[in-house]
Amino acid sequence: MMKTLFSLEGRIALVTGGSRGIGRMIAEGFLEYGAKVYISARKAEACNATAEELSAKGGTCISLPHDISSVEGCRALAEDIRRREPQLNILVNNAGAAWAADFDEFPEHGWDKVMNLNVKSPFFLTQALHGALKAGASDERPAKVINIASIDGIRLNPLETYSYHASKAALIYLTRRMAAKLVTERIVVSAIAPGPFASEMNRAARDHADAVAARTPVGRIGRDEDMAGAAIYLASRAGDYVVGDTIAVDGGIAYANLSPGPS
Repeated sequence: MMKTLFSLEGRIALVTGGSRGIGRMIAEGFLEYGAKVYISARKAEACNATAEELSAKGGTCISLPHDISSVEGCRALAEDIRRREPQLNILVNNAGAAWAADFDEFPEHGWDKVMNLNVKSPFFLTQALHGALKAGASDERPAKVINIASIDGIRLNPLETYSYHASKAALIYLTRRMAAKLVTERIVVSAIAPGPFASEMNRAARDHADAVAARTPVGRIGRDEDMAGAAIYLASRAGDYVVGDTIAVDGGIAYANLSPGPS
């Protein structure tokens, strides 16, 4: 049993925002551990290219391009999954957005865009896939929902990303509330709060890795396997007893830092 504790063989997963960055890291990790992985992203060309590239490395990765910034988009993606699969075992709500602007100039559309994609969409996509997740859940092997939050929902960032801060803090608490409801149906909800990983969302880590690493307690930015490892843990049997919690994967910035950390 211990030898297969982290196995995802036979599991069906959906990773939103899976064409790049953290979503791609997670999708690639799931594939290596045996899952069949659907990835979704707003840009069809990028989503298709990533699915093709990851499939070429081994396993089955399928592209389902959708814009899930609206409830209608969430329902359309859910319907696309239901047409293809009788059940879903793992949902990773990773798609997200950020916006930075001076306090006096912060626009309403910047607020709404971030809150819609970072808070509203994880809830309504999970709702739309509720039946598929229940079909993929059992007492012996619960289904999993993993929300991708951020350490900016745990601690302050000096950047003026007001809606991003608020959205990620909200998602962490939403994770707890969803977990309390869905665990009775053997759907386990948890979250990951990433720190500095090189991506389009975190250009500081991508473009100034050495400077960011110098301000990170472990002395480096996150690697692909750091994020994949945390997600595999939560998605596999190894994480079955972790319910409602948010794991910071950040090199110690949020909880083991005696000085201000990087963005």
